[in-house]
Amino acid sequence: MSIETLVKRIQNIMRQDAGVDGDAQRISQLVWMLFLKVYDAKEEFWEFDEDDFKSIMPEECRWRNWAIDDKDGEALTGDDLLDFVNSKLFPTLKELEIDAFTEKRKAIVKYVFEDANNYMKNGTLLRQVINVLNEVDFTENEERHAFNDIYENILKDLQSAGSSGEFYTPRPVTEFMVEVLKPKVGERIADFACGTGGFLTSTLDYLDAQISTPQDIETVQTNLFGIEKKPLPYLLAITNMILHDVDAPNILHDNSLAKNVRDYKEEDKFDVIIMNPPYGGTEEESIKVNFPVSMQSSETADLFVALIMFRLRRNGRVGVILPEGFLFSTEGAKKAIKERLLSECNLHTIVRLPEGVFSPYTDIKTNLLFFDKTQPTKEVWYYEHQLPNGYKKYTKTKPIKRDEFKSELEWWNNRKENDYAWKVSIEEIKDNHYNLNAKNPIKKVEEENLTLDEIFNELEGNFEKCSNILSVLRGEMND
Repeated sequence: MSIETLVKRIQNIMRQDAGVDGDAQRISQLVWMLFLKVYDAKEEFWEFDEDDFKSIMPEECRWRNWAIDDKDGEALTGDDLLDFVNSKLFPTLKELEIDAFTEKRKAIVKYVFEDANNYMKNGTLLRQVINVLNEVDFTENEERHAFNDIYENILKDLQSAGSSGEFYTPRPVTEFMVEVLKPKVGERIADFACGTGGFLTSTLDYLDAQISTPQDIETVQTNLFGIEKKPLPYLLAITNMILHDVDAPNILHDNSLAKNVRDYKEEDKFDVIIMNPPYGGTEEESIKVNFPVSMQSSETADLFVALIMFRLRRNGRVGVILPEGFLFSTEGAKKAIKERLLSECNLHTIVRLPEGVFSPYTDIKTNLLFFDKTQPTKEVWYYEHQLPNGYKKYTKTKPIKRDEFKSELEWWNNRKENDYAWKVSIEEIKDNHYNLNAKNPIKKVEEENLTLDEIFNELEGNFEKCSNILSVLRGEMND
């Protein structure tokens, strides 16, 4: 039986439980169990390699001692299992004692369970889920690596899970951004809103070809850093990293914006920053005051751009996904942030993505901004990502694919203007009040020659876009 079929069996069992409501809760329910099972497999390796290894968990809370069914009639099930999970397992793991001397690989157990919940109310169904999960042997490399692909599909399911969709960036996008940023072993790499860990795992995959010694592995794992504010994606990210053989993920459960940017020192800065900050949200005054007055935006994405500038090392480089609203605004904090960005950094490339890349979570158009801290911006290159033939936009059933970035990659190191690529000088940008929403000059000429019927059709197609833009602008009301 394939692992993909196994996951579907688990989800079908959960759908019968009255306590689990919707995809997001089903995924959350599955992942805390998955974490404990994967962690137990890791502890088996540590026990084999280290004679003095001792688990941070009490024996009765370790997966091997309560979740395994030996078919002897002794396995916990029904109300007994439910009582153990709710009254013993969760309270114990939430209250584990840790301090500054606790190993990170052990402390993550407490961090993961601080905000985790058991949603299932039927102990018999819970036993069925556990038994199916036990069909995977995570001590076997082949099965664990096969599960990585299935786990990716689990994360992708979040795109349909209401607001939880914000946690997932399509893997073709993360892989493309990592490939053009070209991180190296020894560099410090960060994602300050890491969600489920997509950029971090794509970075690990990219760096794999550079690793030749155990020291390289340790260096990469030490230098890869993430922060995630919300409990569900934090749990998903930690589990994701462990599945990628990172024993002690360097991921904090925290709000990246909660510290005053003036307090960051050189040791707090990074060589590579790659991220998809949440957008459309608003921040309170207590968060905004952590930034210079001119940059105190209510829009979350704006503050992350400001944060990046304060935490980027000299000669460091960045890839960040931002909504259309960041580009075209010419007032308030957005303008001040862009002004500083272009004067302190070299914003060399903006890849313009079409609608639907993040469908069905949102249809808002997004842009991939690439810059480095080498010199002030002199010109910005734009590349308009092309939809496949026959597509009007990307959708859930027609998602963006990795090979569709081939034209960008071929153009990247040999830049010439063409039907999809053009550049704008810093003088033009300044004259346009720092509006970065530069139109493709070839398309602009075509639009000027539209017939009346074509103009009406274009206007009709823009009604939906307008509502999306308005939702972005609402975040600026308090600027």
